[in-house]
Amino acid sequence: MDLYARLNQLSSQMYFEPDSAQDCPTASFRARAADAINIFYAAGANGKRVPLLKTMLTSACERDCYYCPFRAGRDFHRATLKPDEMARVFMTLQRAGLVEGLFLSSGIAGGGRRMQDQIIATAELLRLKYHFTGYLHLKIMPGAEYDQVLRTAQLASRVSINLEAPNPLRLERLAPHKSFFEELMAPLHWVSQIRSNHSAQRAPNSRPPSMTTQFVVGAVGESDLEILQTTNTLNQQAQLNRAYFSAFRPVNGTPLENQPPADPVRQRRLYQASFLLRDYGFGLEDLPFDPSGDLPLKVDPKLAWARQNLSEQPVEINRADRLELLRVPGIGPKGAAAILSARRNGRLTNFAELQRIGLNLQRLQPFITLAGRKPLRQLSFWAGD
Repeated sequence: MDLYARLNQLSSQMYFEPDSAQDCPTASFRARAADAINIFYAAGANGKRVPLLKTMLTSACERDCYYCPFRAGRDFHRATLKPDEMARVFMTLQRAGLVEGLFLSSGIAGGGRRMQDQIIATAELLRLKYHFTGYLHLKIMPGAEYDQVLRTAQLASRVSINLEAPNPLRLERLAPHKSFFEELMAPLHWVSQIRSNHSAQRAPNSRPPSMTTQFVVGAVGESDLEILQTTNTLNQQAQLNRAYFSAFRPVNGTPLENQPPADPVRQRRLYQASFLLRDYGFGLEDLPFDPSGDLPLKVDPKLAWARQNLSEQPVEINRADRLELLRVPGIGPKGAAAILSARRNGRLTNFAELQRIGLNLQRLQPFITLAGRKPLRQLSFWAGD
């Protein structure tokens, strides 16, 4: 099998490894008449769609994780690229203007330490031989040692370590031969320590890498509360940049092939709740969990909280501080900043002013007052603005 055919095979199943909430496969690059390379688009910091090559060094794996399409013993054709082959083909695509970054993961063949060395070797070729200074998202393998994690962090723009499950009990049912604390949690905390030590960073990166993790949702009975407890702890103790949630989909030839797929709405609710914890000043105790520990599917968690807490005690726009504003559905960080900026020029008295700074009054109106008045009392004044 030639280089492009192997790359196509390795990248074709990378849909389960997100790089952003808008990460969506999929344009294809027709490399040859019979071969197509999948290119994924991730949302950049400025909202621009960034084309990424998302792939693996090998789909061979000695681990037997119950949900994974690459698990040991599953009958399908495996493929492998060497570090120099991966670096060379990526640079071909990058120089052709087809991709701007690389997301590199791998199965585990010969141990996690060996595969981490292979990932590092690929990144060193890109950074030092080809002088690539763009985006590199590098996976940290279970079993990687501290010095390997350090070197990976020095080379990467982003690193990720998939927890997969929120605690050891759930991991035992999902990936029984992985150690939750030693192989997964410990490297996350190492990355946090490395990022706090700026002297550990050196060229080509002037800034420490961002750090993410991922959970498989709905495979082994874990609750949303369990997942968000772990996410919140990592936000606070390890400065996790982002948690990703992957709704479980059964794969033929795995022990969980007869397990029903998770509702994708549940995945969306977990993202919404995780942003409330990370960016909006919410605590776990604020989230509207049901008695089983799950979030409601029919309404987003911020709206559910507001209906319980703000319907009878609406937020006065002229007096609320930033965190109080962020509790209101329809007001995010940009909206709160716009309100606070507008208030510096004087008291807000007209609902049209809120429209002009980009707020959606239909979402706001049940939960706010302006100069003591609720929006519905002034609909006739601002509806035509």
